[in-house]
Amino acid sequence: MSRHIIHFTGPINSSTCGNLISTCAKVLHQGADVLQLNIATMGGECSYGFTLYNFLRTLPVPVHTHNLGTVESMGNILFLAGERRTACAHSKFLFHPFHWTLHGSVDHSRMAEYAMSLDYDLQLYAQIVAERTQGSSEVLDVQRYLMAYPRILGPQEALQSGMIHAIEDKPIETDASQWSVHA
Repeated sequence: MSRHIIHFTGPINSSTCGNLISTCAKVLHQGADVLQLNIATMGGECSYGFTLYNFLRTLPVPVHTHNLGTVESMGNILFLAGERRTACAHSKFLFHPFHWTLHGSVDHSRMAEYAMSLDYDLQLYAQIVAERTQGSSEVLDVQRYLMAYPRILGPQEALQSGMIHAIEDKPIETDASQWSVHA
């Protein structure tokens, strides 16, 4: 079995999105049977997080995701793309309200567009979390976390909520091909 490991350690933005897609293409070209995505991210932009989620879900090989230490904000969506999801014993997941940085002046119609977009992203985020954690013993109240009440999940809580399937400190096999995507 040809296992390739990609270490994703940085923000989710246009640059890391393009780099991860490009790296996955190289991994597939080299004949990977399994892609393991080790993630350490404080999150980033919604549009690129949803793009990466959809991209990873379409790959023709199993994708396993692993929390190397912290997966925050939009990183949770990237993480949930994995068919098998694991986390280190000393790791965390953070859900918190969305925020945007606005530059320059904003008119009423643009502000309405931003509000619509925030609402849509919130619904999409909550839908993905619900779908990927369905059947867990604890149901996450994602809309509440994204609107006003942030939540941190330790590994045990992540296991109970269906964010992960196991708590593992994964040793890296010496014969695994390793790649890196970072800021």
